[in-house]
Parts: sequence; C-alpha cells; structure tokens
Amino acid sequence: MTSRLSERTVEPEKVAVIIESTHLIMCFTIHMWCSDPLKSLPDDVTADTRSSSCTNGKKSTSIALPSSPLSADAVTVEQSLLTLMIHSFPVVNSVIQSLDKEMLIDKYLYSMRFSDETLLDIMQQFRRELTKGLGRDTNPTAALKMLPTFVRSIPDGSEKGDFIALDLGGSNFRILRVKVSHEKKQTVQMESKIYDTPEDIIHGSGTRLFDHVAECLGDFMEKQNIKDKKLPVGFTFSFPCQQTKLDEATLLTWTKRFKASGVEGMDVVKLLNKAIKKRGDYEADIMAVVNDTVGTMMTCGFDDQRCEVGIIIGTGTNACYMEELRNIDLVEGDEGRMCVNTEWGAFGDDGRLEDIRTEFDREIDRGSINPGKQLFEKMVSGMYMGELVRLILVKMAREGLLFEGRITPELLTRGKFETKHISAIEKSKEGLSKAREILTRLGVEPSTDDCIAVQHVCAIVSFRSASLIAAVLAGILLRLKENKGVARLRTTVGIDGSLYKMHPQYARRLHKTVRRLVPDSDVRFLLSESGSGKGAAMVTAVAYRLAEQSRLITQTLSEFRLSTEQLLEVRTHRYCKHGDFLALDLGGTNFRVLLVKIRSGKRRTVEMHNKIYAIPLEVMQGTGEELFDHIVQCISDFLDYMGMKNARLPLGFTFSFPCQQTSLDAEFDLDVVAIVNDTVGTMMTCAYEEPTCEIGLIAGTGSNACYMEEMRNVEMIEGDEGRMCVNMEWGAFGDNGCLDDIRTEYEKMCSGMYLGEIVRNILIDMTKRGFLFRGQISETLKTRGIFETKFLSQIESDRLALLQVRSILQHLGLDSTCDDSIIVKEVCEAVSRRAAQLCGAGMAAVVDKIRENRGLNNLDVTVGVDGTLYKLHPHFSGIMHQTVNELAPKCNVTFLLSEDGSGKGAALITAVGCRLRQELNNK
Repeated sequence: MTSRLSERTVEPEKVAVIIESTHLIMCFTIHMWCSDPLKSLPDDVTADTRSSSCTNGKKSTSIALPSSPLSADAVTVEQSLLTLMIHSFPVVNSVIQSLDKEMLIDKYLYSMRFSDETLLDIMQQFRRELTKGLGRDTNPTAALKMLPTFVRSIPDGSEKGDFIALDLGGSNFRILRVKVSHEKKQTVQMESKIYDTPEDIIHGSGTRLFDHVAECLGDFMEKQNIKDKKLPVGFTFSFPCQQTKLDEATLLTWTKRFKASGVEGMDVVKLLNKAIKKRGDYEADIMAVVNDTVGTMMTCGFDDQRCEVGIIIGTGTNACYMEELRNIDLVEGDEGRMCVNTEWGAFGDDGRLEDIRTEFDREIDRGSINPGKQLFEKMVSGMYMGELVRLILVKMAREGLLFEGRITPELLTRGKFETKHISAIEKSKEGLSKAREILTRLGVEPSTDDCIAVQHVCAIVSFRSASLIAAVLAGILLRLKENKGVARLRTTVGIDGSLYKMHPQYARRLHKTVRRLVPDSDVRFLLSESGSGKGAAMVTAVAYRLAEQSRLITQTLSEFRLSTEQLLEVRTHRYCKHGDFLALDLGGTNFRVLLVKIRSGKRRTVEMHNKIYAIPLEVMQGTGEELFDHIVQCISDFLDYMGMKNARLPLGFTFSFPCQQTSLDAEFDLDVVAIVNDTVGTMMTCAYEEPTCEIGLIAGTGSNACYMEEMRNVEMIEGDEGRMCVNMEWGAFGDNGCLDDIRTEYEKMCSGMYLGEIVRNILIDMTKRGFLFRGQISETLKTRGIFETKFLSQIESDRLALLQVRSILQHLGLDSTCDDSIIVKEVCEAVSRRAAQLCGAGMAAVVDKIRENRGLNNLDVTVGVDGTLYKLHPHFSGIMHQTVNELAPKCNVTFLLSEDGSGKGAALITAVGCRLRQELNNK
C-alpha cells in the first residue's frame, strides 16, 4: 500500500483536496485515540505499537499490517475503525509529509502554474501578434514573422513519383527516398538513413556544413544506386527562412544549437547546389524547401486531408497552418490558401511574456547562444526543460529544501539534467525509482522525499510547457475557425517531436487544455509516424502534381486567351422632337410597353411610364398570329392602365431580331411609325443625352451592334446623301468560317446566353481529366443550363472570397475543395475575358470604319451600351474598353450606359419619324 502511494504522481491541482481530506482523517484518529487510548484494542496491537505509531518523528515508508486485524464477532464498528486508523497512522503521516512537501514546492513554483484565465489572455496576445506578423506594415516589428512557405495545397491522393527528402534541423541529419505509386491504391515506400551532424560542423563554417550535407547525399544515392538519376529533392530545413518561391529560402537566423557562420542572409538552396556542383559526381533537382512543421503537416495531410496545422514539440518548437492568401500581405494575390510558418518560438521576444517569465527562464536565456531571442521556445521546448529543472533543484538545495542542502559539482554542471530525465521521472510506475537513479548519478544521495519533490518539480515544468503550447495552438485554431466562418471547427493537427512523443503525460495534458480553451471545436491530433522528411517529399510531390496540372489547365484554357494579333485579325473581318409616343420592346423573356412624353425647348425632358408583361412559353414557341395577338392585347391593357383607351398615338417597335427593312413603319391598325432593333433603340436613347453617340451595343443575353454608316456605302438602299443606322447582326459573325481558328468545341462565343454553358462543358472536361471535384462528375454537373452566366459575375467578383465561391458550387451540388474553387474561378475568368475581348475587337472595327469613312486622323465618338453582361459582370466592361483602346488607338471612344433601355430609343425614333412625316405632308 505504501509503495503504491509513493510511486503515484499527484497532479498539482489535486494536492490541496488530498491534504484537506487526509488532515480530517488524522484529526479524527487522534481524537479517538486520545479519548481512550486503551479502549478495546485487539490483542495483537500492543502499547509499544501504539507508542511508535504516535511518536515516531521520522516518516515510515511501510508497516506490517496484521493478516486479519478485524473480527466481526469480537469488535464493534467503532473498534474496527479505530484499529484501521491506528494501523494506517504511519502511512497517513507519510502521505501528509509528502503532500506538505508538494505544497511547499507548489508555493515555491507558484509563478509556473497558470489558470485558464491566464492561458486565455496568452492566447489573445498570441492572436494579436499573429495578425501583426501577417501585415505588410506591421511585420517588421512583429515577434512572430509569419513566414509564407509557398506551399498552397496539401496532398489530395493523386501524387506519384520517386523523390529524395533531406531533413536537417535536429540532432541528426536524415535522408529518405520516398516512392509514391498508384497501382490499386496510393502507396508510399520509404528508405532512409541517419547521418551524424558533429558539433564542429554545426558550429563551424557554412561551407563545411553544406559540404557535409552534399557528402551524405552522395553516399545515400550511391547506396541506392541512383547517382545516375536526377530525382526531385525536397529539403526540410528547420530554421526561420524568408521565402519568395518554393525553391528559395534565405536563412534569417540560426536557432537551437546551430551556429554555422556565413549562412544567415543567404539562400540555402544555392549553398547546397554549390556544394553538390563542387562534388560533380551526381545531380539533384531541389524543388522545395520546407520547415519541419510544414513537413509534419504534409506528412499527416497525406493520411488525413483535414490536416491544416503542423506542430513540432521536441528539441525546439514551432507551428505552421493554412492561412487565407487574402490575409497574407507579404505575398501578392488573394486566391486560395498558403501555409504560413509562424516561428512561434520567438513569441514574447518583444516583451509580451515578461509577466509570466521566471528567474529560471531569465537565467536560461542569459546562458544561451542567442540571448533575448526565442524566449517562448526557451520556456517550453525539450532543449531547455531539463536545464530549467536543474536550475530549480540547485536553488532549492541551496535553500535547504532538497538533498539536505547538499550541492555536488555534477548538479552544478550545465546540461547534466536532460529533458529525457523528466520523461523518465514522470512515468507512473517507475518514476520514483528512475528519479533516485538519476539523482544518485548527480551525487546528491536523495531520500524518498527528495525523489517525490523532484518528481513534482518535473511535473510542474512539463505541465507549464503543455499549457503554454495549448494556449498558442488555441490561437491558431480560433483563427482557422474565423477564416472559415463556421460555428464549430473541425480540423486535424499534425504533431511531431521527441517531447510530445516520449513524455508519458504531455500529449494528454496538451489535448485536454486545448479542448478547454477552444470548446467549439473537434480537433484530431495526429502523430506523424514518419517525421517531417516524408513531408518534404510530399511537398515536392504536390509541387510536381500542381505544376503538371497547371500546365494542362493552361493548355485547355489557352484557346480562350486571345493574343493581340488574333484580336487584330478579328477586327479586320469587318464588315428634333416633341409629343407623346408609345414604344414596344420585344426581344427577351418579357415584353415591355412604354408611354414616352417628350418635351422640347429650353428644358428638354423625357417622361416615361411603362409596364412589363410576361410572354408565356407556349406563345413564344407558338404561331406568329398568337404572338402578335398577345402583343396587341398587352398594348390594349396598357392604354387602359394609363387612362388612354381611345387615344391614337405614334408607336415605335423595338423588335430585337434580324429583320429586312425597307422603311421605318409597317401596316398595323395602330399608328406604327417605326420598327427598330434594340441596338438602334440603345443608340437613340444615349444620343438623346450625348449627340456624339453614333453606335449602339448590346452585351447581354445576346450580343449585337449598330452604327451610323455613310449612305454611299449602303448599296442595298438607294441614295448617296447622308447617313443611315445599320444593324450589324454581328452575332452571326463567323458563320462563314472566318473565326474557326479561335473557336473551341464548347461554343457559342460571347453572349450571356452561352457563357455559363461553355464553363459547364469545360468543367466536365477537366473533371474527366482528374483536375476537379476528385474526378467525380456529378449528375448536377451533367445537367444542361445548371451553370448560369450570372454565376460567372458572382464568382469573379473581387469582393467574393473563395469560401463563398465554394458555397456557390456546393449550392449547385458540386462538392468542391478550395483548390477546385480556384480552378473554377480561373475558368470563368478565361471565358468571360475572351467574350469581352471579342466584343472589344468588333467595336474597334466599327469605330475605325467610321473614322476611315470620314477621312479623319482621330475620331471622338460615343457608344451607347446596354445589356446585363456589360452592366453586371465585374470585369467585362473594363476588359472590353481596354481592348478597343489597344486595337483602335486613333479613336477616342466613350462608352455611355443606357439607363432607360432600348424602349425609350424606339419612342425617340418614332418622334423623329413623326416629324419627318409631318414635314413630308406639309410639302
């Protein structure tokens, strides 16, 4: 019984409760015995036993209990209880003395124990520092450097190939050969070898260090018989580096025990390539440099695609996580995510942690090779925890609290008490025996009390480490939760490091604390079984996959990316008022009737009233007689609605379909003065506001244009004087084959009716090739018309985060990842950009034609524009304007948006027609 009590490690937070309970038992025992010490004691309990039990001043570690001290027929319940208490007295006394010692240590190391309130405060400080490190302007003064790694994706299961991985950063240097294959399922085969990194090399020159790395790599390749191959290499370099590309890394500062000269401020890839080239007996293609945290995340990400955090808790400590690119000011672009290396070992270097640092932390820092730096790491990592415990033991011994005040040279020797000793001492069954063994080697001749006390010191130091790591990890998890905009976070944290793996209590304490600090989360902690070296190979494999995927996507979308030469080739294939008027506008899914009141004079005004009528599908697809009966019925209803049932007004008819016209009007019972196309109506609407408007453009469900042509060039109409508006019907441009060189299999090319469908067909093609949606073509994606053109406008919005793009795709039944969203957005941009460029090329041809007609060096002209694609798409108009400017540099073109649609234009033409008819009648 005594042995089991002594071996058990008591958690600090339970000490007070145990002591209070034990004191109650003691008080009751003393009260009973002192009242009548000789009352009805069993024969086997002698006075000597009672005396020794009560007066023995030294702690007894064992007692021989009688085989059967209680007899139900011989003693009362009170006597039995008293007997048990007397027999247990030495043990209780022992426990009290042990717990009193632990309480003393708790008070002594009070500043190393944190409440949840303190941990939450540390978490918030870390989050503020994290945000500061991500900002372009605030990063220079931030303790957390938040280094972009240019790793944009975790493994998706489609990687394959043969790779080399180098892992430099700890006590050993490891080289791996990683083969990723796809036979029936994705498999990974690994072969590795560990090489020593001697102290004279890691503290010598940078040249010697990288010559050593190159020599080890050559030896490994020779043993693998691959010296004649140039395999892609991933390099795990576990030190703070500034990266501008995946295969470039400039060392900012050495950490841990490395201090090789001439490396800080240099690109480590160039230094390694130089060492390899100097040897000349093999070649290596170093594709990626990653931190060990990134390697850990990628290793675990291979097994669990939810893994988006990597942590090292070993000789040093650090973490990385997947941050939204839009939040990383240090990198251009805002699409997708990128892994950020936090370098959280430097947390507190700006003084944020001064309130919780102890005298022992400050002494550790003063004796380190980098005073004032990596302060958080020095409080929690395996390199320093053993030394931290040694400093505490030395001070306690000097104050007579341990080892009866004995201090030995071994105890005073730096590095004699290692972190691995903490792990051994905190083992539940053999911890105290290990403590005795370790302390004996230090020459202090420990008592059992000493062993228990040292065990408790180790528990407090390691518990502090786990609590601090939990606080900063909680800051990252909350960041992920906010980035995703979810009520409950579900994620995986990949972990590696000797402290986390070897310490018997560390993982449990860390997990428990994290879940208390971030309750609205489901966090899986996944141990990296293969280390960060495999992760470097996986980064390289992902880089290979993404490079190949990018090449094939670029190849697919290249047909939509038109060069200036192609656009120039497209361009060379070119081909007042007063009264009340009615206007009809037919051309889309609805039919609009307008009453337009035009007033001339000093204050020209146009007053409009309109009503929209639906055209049933059966009418649209029925007979012409049924269509025009419906139109007349709508007109009658509108006149009744306006209180003008018996009025006979001039009427203009916007009829947005190809027509052969010989005059403005046609014979109806109504006074139909003009029938015009919607492009003509748009031009006239804008010309009323801007007299230089001579071109009309529709870029919406359909696409078309009109312009004022010289009569001498219109051979279908008699007369050479003046100008006439020509409806181009340019939607038919290319029907003769002149655009076959730029047409794709997905067509048609530039109107809103077809762009969404073009995108859908491209997505199907890319999914079949494994680029999207994990290669799974859903029934939704097979549905014609499911991807509407309005989705292009929404997806390409600058204000729309990829998370919302993904939401649109999921609403369509497409189970997409962040990478899928990036590709879909790229496809939408390519399709809409080509449509805008083609419209721009056509418009450039029109304005240049007008300029040439008039024999001008430069032309100022206005284009009236209408249509949903032009008005609602975030980039269409800008791309089109830019294309016109590039292809027609001698024309100053202004684009005027038609606010009132083409119906108003039909009324204006009607007004002009009425004036001309009146003038003709007067003659």
